[in-house]
Amino acid sequence: MSDSDLRPSCEHHHEEGGGHDHHCHGPDRAQLRASRRAFIKGVIASGVAVSSNGYLVLGRGTAHAQAAGAVGRLITLNVNGRDRPVDVLPNETLVHTLRYKLGLTGTKLGCDHSECGNCTVMLDDVATYSCSTLTHAVRGRKITTVEGIEGPNGELHKVQKAMIEELGPQCGFCTSGQVVSAVALL
Repeated sequence: MSDSDLRPSCEHHHEEGGGHDHHCHGPDRAQLRASRRAFIKGVIASGVAVSSNGYLVLGRGTAHAQAAGAVGRLITLNVNGRDRPVDVLPNETLVHTLRYKLGLTGTKLGCDHSECGNCTVMLDDVATYSCSTLTHAVRGRKITTVEGIEGPNGELHKVQKAMIEELGPQCGFCTSGQVVSAVALL
């Protein structure tokens, strides 16, 4: 749409009283306004154009999807004595990686604010809240979850046995965090 399309074209007719009679033949105001759908499509299209600029500016050869200093998504974590490759987002927390990508559901997600202790794991034998730890920050460290705590012959750990004997679990939701904290303390 050009600027001339936005200006009404007026024909001037002289009336007998000396005045002008304006008959405008342009788009009326309702036609000039974009619909909400057209506006949103325009915003999305401009966002795509701006975000794809990085692919165009870097050259015709290989498209460089990651900026300098960006973290790689495929990493290897040492969890419970095993190296496990996993695809991790840059802002992903350890509890989400353990539960939803590695299937280790013994680590619970409670408050998600480092207050309740349900998500406690051991990093290099030190108790740590996994809900406030980014997964990329633990590369090269030894991660132990409640699934990795066991006695010398594969039986229950002595802390797990004591929890059962003393009826410590109550509802059981936070028991895994308590067990991991106690093992790290010992």
